[in-house]
Amino acid sequence: MSAAKIYIVGGAVRDRLLGLPVKDRDYVVVGATPEEMESNGFRPVGKDFPVFLHPRTHEEYALARTERKSAPGYKGFTIHAAPDVTLEEDLARRDLTINAIAEADDGTLIDPYGGQADLQRGVLRHVSEAFQEDPVRILRLARFAARFGFTAAPETLALCRAMVESGEVDHLVPERVWQEFAKGLMESRPSLMFLALRESGALARLLPELDALFGVPQPPQYHPEIDTGDHAMRVLDYAAAQGWPLETRFAALCHDLGKGTTPPEAWPRHIAHEARGVALVEQVCARLRVPAECRDLAVMVCREHGIVHRASELRASTVLELLTRCDALRRPERFAQMLDACVADARGRPGFETTPYPQAERLLQARDVARGVDAGRVAAQTADKTQVGEAVRCARLDALKQFWVEAG
Repeated sequence: MSAAKIYIVGGAVRDRLLGLPVKDRDYVVVGATPEEMESNGFRPVGKDFPVFLHPRTHEEYALARTERKSAPGYKGFTIHAAPDVTLEEDLARRDLTINAIAEADDGTLIDPYGGQADLQRGVLRHVSEAFQEDPVRILRLARFAARFGFTAAPETLALCRAMVESGEVDHLVPERVWQEFAKGLMESRPSLMFLALRESGALARLLPELDALFGVPQPPQYHPEIDTGDHAMRVLDYAAAQGWPLETRFAALCHDLGKGTTPPEAWPRHIAHEARGVALVEQVCARLRVPAECRDLAVMVCREHGIVHRASELRASTVLELLTRCDALRRPERFAQMLDACVADARGRPGFETTPYPQAERLLQARDVARGVDAGRVAAQTADKTQVGEAVRCARLDALKQFWVEAG
């Protein structure tokens, strides 16, 4: 492998140029064969193309390769990896110019497609027309928009729209869509991912329930200065700004899905759109195979955020019913996450980002009061054991009534 050359490629080079921490390094090897790699102690791991793990660092080293589209979808490629594949040919198959920069062992940058200039301009631009052969690249572009705050070049956006119109995105499997969504949700400005997808037309195919919220007006008693889609994006970004976990961010994203199909005049009672919203959240989660923890919290927030907003108006019995529905006594942390999403909902509009939200603290205290009831002691004092459950409920209700009076 003496004639082979090794380069750092992709995200490691990009992030270093942006002054960001470099987490993982990927390498491309030009001029080597699989046999030479193995003879030098590299362990093969690639199934679809030759990728090897370094014998000491266990970092990934891939042989330079080209790809040719052979079938629809993101798996329909024919791979050619050989010693005669050049570095420029390998970089040409990459998605965006900012990811098509290589670094030699002496620090020299090889940038045949203008990636450094696009980094400086904050532009996401495809390397070649081969971009349109892989629908996952639309998702990756949108995720990079959320990570870096970059915008898609007009010609790249046009290419994405053509891919959507041709039905290429319809070949994406649910697991891959959720994988990219989950990564994008954890970026600093996750709204930019969904806005980029909407601009390309892909959101209407991948998450039509969210796409339907844009252009839906808010009634005067809510926040008419923005539409429902804009509100959802603000709620999501607020949750991200607090550093909240994936489950909370996904719940924030989905909390108002019912408003896309429910007339605004039916909203004030917080019944029609929330019931419809729960069904839509369950529909989304089933289609994308969303993990149970994300699904359950999103359903809870969609169902309960209206009543949580009115916490100060509730009777103690209604609060106990809320705690019971949310399994708050057994899952106190998840209940707190639900309240976090409600905080994000309340503050996800212009001028309300720091508005006090006492409802959350009031309900957290109510949860702790109910949990503080000694159920074992109540059970021991109940002669008719068939009535233990009701006796415990009554004891918790009495405690909540006292707390509610004292809290005002």
